[in-house]
Amino acid sequence: MKTLQLEYIKRRRQTLGISLQEMAEWLGFKNASTYLKYEAGTYAFKAEQLPGLAGILNCEINDFFAQKVAKTAI
Repeated sequence: MKTLQLEYIKRRRQTLGISLQEMAEWLGFKNASTYLKYEAGTYAFKAEQLPGLAGILNCEINDFFAQKVAKTAI
């Protein structure tokens, strides 16, 4: 199962110098604190929001995900 990597989204936004308020406006959220709840994992991004998020962050949707790999004993 793939897991959305919220830390990647946050780092990418910060690297590009995009504020929480700008993200909120571009994604159609009421304010920066609402967007922050998505980035922090309080709310879950919906699938239809991911293309817009990728466009803003200039990356691929697949960049948001990491494959969960089970650890095995040696």
